Amino acid sequence: MASDKRTNTRRRFLQAAVVVGVLSAGRLLFGSGSGAPEPGGPPRARPRPPEPPDTAGGPPPPAGPAGATHPPQPYRLRPMAGESSRSGPGASPPHPEVAFHLAGDHREIFLTFDDGPHPLYTPDILRILRRHEVRATFFVIGENAVEFPGLLYDIADEGHAVGNHTWTHPQLTALPPGAVRSELGRTSSLIEDILGTAPDLARAPYGEWDDPALSICNDLGMSPVGWAVDSQDWTLPGAGTIAYTVLDAMHPGAIVLSHDGGGERWQTVEALEWYLPRLLDEGYRPLRIVP
Repeated sequence: MASDKRTNTRRRFLQAAVVVGVLSAGRLLFGSGSGAPEPGGPPRARPRPPEPPDTAGGPPPPAGPAGATHPPQPYRLRPMAGESSRSGPGASPPHPEVAFHLAGDHREIFLTFDDGPHPLYTPDILRILRRHEVRATFFVIGENAVEFPGLLYDIADEGHAVGNHTWTHPQLTALPPGAVRSELGRTSSLIEDILGTAPDLARAPYGEWDDPALSICNDLGMSPVGWAVDSQDWTLPGAGTIAYTVLDAMHPGAIVLSHDGGGERWQTVEALEWYLPRLLDEGYRPLRIVP
């Protein structure tokens, strides 16, 4: 009898060992190494790039492990930047000269976001701006705005400015005047249809204006806007590098270029989450652009 009990116990132990082995093999094949959540478990958090150290200045942090960053989006050319004699946010639109800095009181700055609205990234950026009670300017693409009109309402309802970034994001200097007018005019009409007010700000894709495009922008009642600080988020260098790029180049009156569309923008969101409170701690006041 005792021998039979020992035999049954040994058999149950071996059966349990086989089950554990099978489960372990399954975890190796389908578990955390694949990045997939376990059935019935919570979804896995999106991997975060390294955050900048909690210090001002210094070299940018490493971009993270190999494969964590991506090459620039194919359509995204290097934007142009420069200076202008624009008089400031109190000027009456339209204004023929491109604004790169805006004169203002104290340490006012102007955060701008291009290429949206996007159903993933725009709400996250709005959430961060809302939490810190600051305003920004969104230059929207017409073909995106027509797909997500509710996001235009959200942008405007939270006190941000909505600007014109053309309908399909072409290089305006490569188009005939009729096509430039269509790109800008069609987007202005859509924004007016959705929000009840036509935009009074425009930004050319890649920052490239020429005299015919500026004349059409002026005819449509919009002031052209460039930028003084390029966050370089369109190169996808990592959230830490984006944050340091903005912090290191910041100065009063600067217009800052970032993106809430046009590609994967999680790095932009995470960089904003990190650098915005630090800008506020340094006394900067982010405002929407008013022509």
